Amino acid sequence: MSFDAANYDAERVLTLARKTFEIEATAVLGLASRVGAEFAQAVLLMLLCRGRVVVMGMGKSGHIGRKIASTFASTGTPAMFVHPAEASHGDLGMITSLDVVLAISNSGESAELTAILPVLSRLSVPLVAITGGIHSALAKHACVRLDSSVAREACPLNLAPTASTTVQLAIGDALAVALLDARGFKEEDFARSHPGGALGRKLLTHVSDVMRSGDAVPQVRLETSFSDLMREMSAKGLGATAVVDDSQRVLGIFTDGDLRRLVEKGVDLRSGKAGDVMHTNPRTVRMDSLAVEAVAMMEQYRITSVLVVDDKGVLCGALNSNDLMRAKVI
Repeated sequence: MSFDAANYDAERVLTLARKTFEIEATAVLGLASRVGAEFAQAVLLMLLCRGRVVVMGMGKSGHIGRKIASTFASTGTPAMFVHPAEASHGDLGMITSLDVVLAISNSGESAELTAILPVLSRLSVPLVAITGGIHSALAKHACVRLDSSVAREACPLNLAPTASTTVQLAIGDALAVALLDARGFKEEDFARSHPGGALGRKLLTHVSDVMRSGDAVPQVRLETSFSDLMREMSAKGLGATAVVDDSQRVLGIFTDGDLRRLVEKGVDLRSGKAGDVMHTNPRTVRMDSLAVEAVAMMEQYRITSVLVVDDKGVLCGALNSNDLMRAKVI
């Protein structure tokens, strides 16, 4: 269709936007009074499922179904999406009697979906329906029916799926939330499903994953001369060096900040030893700690480097804020 800019009415655009929000919000809020025993039964079926929750839907309902399946999978409920049309041509073999099918259709009469309902019955696969057609073929085949009917679509023509798909999505989210809560799903579990995300990095990245180790860790002995101490710091580029004993236990640390403070005081450093200038009882972190714990320590004490030790205080590594930024922990 062609568009005539002369007919464009900005005020009407805003009115329609506000009306859309109102209609869809009303539709979603209406679900609260309809949720009941069947919703709880649907959650129980999925909790007891020994296979996967197989989500199905055609058209716009299919798009919603893909999102619901993805949400389930990322929150502890094994799930996948199977396209009803493809199911009739072989993909039905993906579904087993151990699974639960969650079928989505506003009318409940989508031909591609209703065609495979008898097969699902023969497989004895529990069927949960999200549908606005509570007397439809889909509803009749389902052992649990979740009413997604809406008074009207947000579309001015009352044709395009708008409020109905919003309601389907809300029901899917409600199922996912109820399931993750019943499973005792925690932040750590979510992180394992999202290792590439910010939360995953924070909850899965340990100090041992990002620390410098081996020859990359600057370290000197108590008797090391100040000039050799500075060479070690410069060579390793950490902005600090550990001071250790013969057993590699940490005795102290010397940092760029310590150097600056000594220079400001006018201290003659030429004949000094590491033991004379080091800062004793330095802040340390265990290598099995989460990297975010190192971040919290550095922020709390306003330091930029921290030494990594084992449970006996033996030096294992070191890291600074740049290492943590490269790992995208901060």
